[in-house]
Amino acid sequence: MPRDSLARVAREVVLCERCPRLRAWCRRVAQEKVRRYRGEEYWGRPVPGYGDPKARLLVVGLAPAAHGGNRTGRVFTGDRSGDFLFAALHRAGFASQPTSVSRDDGLVLTGAYVAPLARCAPPANKPTREEIASCREYLRREWALLPEVGAVLALGRVAMDGLVAMLREAGRVPVRARFAFGHGVVHDLGGGLALFASYHPSQQNTFTGKLTTRGFDAVLKQVRRHLDRQSAVEAARRSGDCDAERRSPPPTWGRCIGGTR
Repeated sequence: MPRDSLARVAREVVLCERCPRLRAWCRRVAQEKVRRYRGEEYWGRPVPGYGDPKARLLVVGLAPAAHGGNRTGRVFTGDRSGDFLFAALHRAGFASQPTSVSRDDGLVLTGAYVAPLARCAPPANKPTREEIASCREYLRREWALLPEVGAVLALGRVAMDGLVAMLREAGRVPVRARFAFGHGVVHDLGGGLALFASYHPSQQNTFTGKLTTRGFDAVLKQVRRHLDRQSAVEAARRSGDCDAERRSPPPTWGRCIGGTR
């Protein structure tokens, strides 16, 4: 069997036809379009993950937007959720620019990889549990191909639940472990890996003020501090300093560190 790679996963995602309901919806949206994008050619296919193969941060969302990723072919690209997310990733030093409008807009992620649970845009933005489960293999394979990840950021409760299910299948967390969701909540997964939770940057959350720029930046700052701490600990270990981790305090596990619950 050929060796797996992120490029191979991406190719298989694009060709995937596992979920008839989702595939029919994506094709329908791509044909009918909306007035503001009437002159554009829609992607209309499943959307692969995107980012740095050496990522230390994995960002997991729910699914592509009908007129965002389903139109542009890149996750969180071409919609207001993506505008909010990539602007924040840019401020945190993970993205080369604050905007994400097309696959060829020059955006480069450094130290971060972004992936959705479901790779097709779902009707009403709600994939079924079965559809999410059908896509889980792709996230699990991407996880295995991103060995340097030290922090995972889940955007929304559904994304966090799906991510935890994948980690259970991968043997990374105990089968019976339960993880509370709340904006800014951090969970220690052991081995230097931390799970950070945030409200999803949907218009429903950002327009109503449930998720603010300040609140989202607070989470990303905590992610950055955690990764910097892990880098320092790893460097110290290589130099023979075995007490580095004890001197560098971790985040407050399982508690809110920014914004509101």
